[in-house]
Amino acid sequence: MGDDAGLSGVAPPETRAVDPLELYAAGIDTSDYVGRVAPLVRAAVPQIGDLLDIGAGGGQLGRAVRDPHGTWTAIEPAAGMQRRLHALIPSPYVLPLGWQQADLPPGCADTVLAANIAAPLTEAQAFLRQCRVWSRGSIVWVVPAQHGPRGLCLAGCLPRAWHGEDETPGVDLVRRSLTAQDQPAIVAQAHWTFSAVVPDLERTAAFLADRLGWAPGDVRRGDLRAHLAAQAEPVPGGHRLSVPRTSALLVWRKAS
Repeated sequence: MGDDAGLSGVAPPETRAVDPLELYAAGIDTSDYVGRVAPLVRAAVPQIGDLLDIGAGGGQLGRAVRDPHGTWTAIEPAAGMQRRLHALIPSPYVLPLGWQQADLPPGCADTVLAANIAAPLTEAQAFLRQCRVWSRGSIVWVVPAQHGPRGLCLAGCLPRAWHGEDETPGVDLVRRSLTAQDQPAIVAQAHWTFSAVVPDLERTAAFLADRLGWAPGDVRRGDLRAHLAAQAEPVPGGHRLSVPRTSALLVWRKAS
């Protein structure tokens, strides 16, 4: 692909094939997320037992904290993430649907885990009720806690004027949505870096511009490409884009 395509703002056809979930999961693979967050989960819940992993994604955190002697069940509606989960050794039992459609019996897991999914941010009270039905022990949510964007993948590489997201820490939104009696028993934070290796900066810039809803001829497309190039670190396989992140760990006990 030549420079003229990027400067004219015309997104290449293959940009449409970029899967935002796969981009995020691949970034988690090359980030220190699991190394920073998993120890907090294990410290808060030393006995994981049977694990229900809601919105498991690529399974990176669930795999790190699961009890090898317990069952691991993953609820995951995205086909690409289901393929990732099935490729793990050992792999979880995968329910290929959303949490609202999951027909699981009460008390089906010792620990219910929900990391980096929308439900705590958009319907915290209803989601917590369902987690309590399924858990016979602990509930663990991992939610965004940085002062910055939390929606569009790699939005943290962009100025606020471009990404346009609310930068309120997600954990604040979650806790405001819960009643006083439903506040978590434990709140801990982990600082980490989302570090994605992208093979083609031009393609990534076009993908982000499309996701932002910019028209094909928008002059900001060229600015976005230059902005990413200024931040990118050349590495084997492409360029590394890094975004500082913070995650909050919220934990409920069955009795709480």
